[in-house]
Amino acid sequence: MRTQSIVKLIDAVKDLDTKSYSRLKEAIEKRDSVKFVSYLLNNDNNKMCCPYCKSESIHKWGIRNDLQRYKCKECVKTFNVLTGTPLANLHKKGRWLSYAQCLIDGLSIRKAAAECGVHRNTSFRWRHRFLQNANHIKPDKLSGIVEVNELIFAKSEKGSKKLKRKPRKKGYRSPKHIPSSNRVFTLFCRDRSKNMFDDILNKFSAEHIRSDLSSLIEKDTLFCSHNKAAYLKYTKENRVRHGVLNMSKGESVKKDVVHINNVLLYQFNLQVWMIRFRGVATKYLHNYLSWYREMDEFDFSITPETVLVRAMRPERYNTNHFR
Repeated sequence: MRTQSIVKLIDAVKDLDTKSYSRLKEAIEKRDSVKFVSYLLNNDNNKMCCPYCKSESIHKWGIRNDLQRYKCKECVKTFNVLTGTPLANLHKKGRWLSYAQCLIDGLSIRKAAAECGVHRNTSFRWRHRFLQNANHIKPDKLSGIVEVNELIFAKSEKGSKKLKRKPRKKGYRSPKHIPSSNRVFTLFCRDRSKNMFDDILNKFSAEHIRSDLSSLIEKDTLFCSHNKAAYLKYTKENRVRHGVLNMSKGESVKKDVVHINNVLLYQFNLQVWMIRFRGVATKYLHNYLSWYREMDEFDFSITPETVLVRAMRPERYNTNHFR
C-alpha cells in the first residue's frame, strides 16, 4: 500500500464512531490471527520434503493465502506446508489457535463452535482433523515395570441416523451388565516413566494382545496385570516376566513393586474426563483416547501452538519445540 493511501486510512480512522471502530478493530485482530498462524506454519524448523514423492529437492514457488508454496524438482508438483496433512483444505486459519485452546479446555462441539464463531458442523470436522495425527504419537517402547489393564466400553452409534439395534434408554449399570456382543475392549499400558500406550482390541484375547504388544514390550520387562487368562497366556507364550495380582481376593500390591495403581488411576481420570461429552461414538473412540493421552503427556499444560503443529505433521514435530 502506498504512503498516501496509508495516511488517508489513518485520517479516516479518526472520524469513525464507536461501532465502526469496533468492527475495524475486530477485522484487524482476525487478520493478525491469520498472519500469526501462517507464520507459525511457514517457520516450522523441521526440514521440508515433497509430500508426493518424498524428495528433499524442492525450492520456493510463490506465496498463496499467506502460506509459502514449494515446487518439487523431481515430480514437478507444487505444494505448501499443509499439503497431505489433516489440516489441508481447511478454511479460517485465523481461528485455529482458538479452536486448539478449546481442545485443551475439553469443550463440547457446540461450545467450541460458539467460542470460535463457526458452525457446529465445522467444529465437529475440525475436532477430528486436529486429533487424527494424535493416534500415531505413541511410544515405541515400554521398559522397566509396565502396568497393563483393560477397560470395557459399550458400543455406541451416537450420531447415526439409523440404529442397528433397539435403543437403550437407561444404558448399563456397570461394564459387567454389557452383553459380550456389545463390548469394546481398550488396552492400556503404562510404564513407571509415564509413557502411555492404548489401543482398541477387536477381541480381548492373548492373540490380540500379542499383536499389539509384540514390538512394544521387551522380554526383560516386568509385566504387571491381574490374573486374567489372556494375560497369563500372553506372558507364558512370549516368556515375559509376569507380576500377577489376584484382585478378586483384594490383592492390590506385591512386594511394594508389583501393582497397577498408575494405570488404574489413568483409566479413572479418563472416564471422569469423558463424562462431559455424554457418550462417544465407537468409531471416534480412538480420537478421544488420543486426545486425553496428549493432554496427560503435557500435564494439561500444552499450548495451542503445540496442538496445531502436532495436528499438522507429527513426524516433523519436535517434542520440546514449544514447551
